[in-house]
Amino acid sequence: MDATAIVMCRENNLPLQVFNLFNAGDLMRIVLGEDVGTVVTA
Repeated sequence: MDATAIVMCRENNLPLQVFNLFNAGDLMRIVLGEDVGTVVTA
């Protein structure tokens, strides 16, 4: 994620989900609503 994407999320009050993409299955767990990684909000 670059600085522009982070600024756009901040300006539009969108939360960021920070997780390790290299952990097998984590992306699917996030899509399914499980608590993976850290959520960054305003």
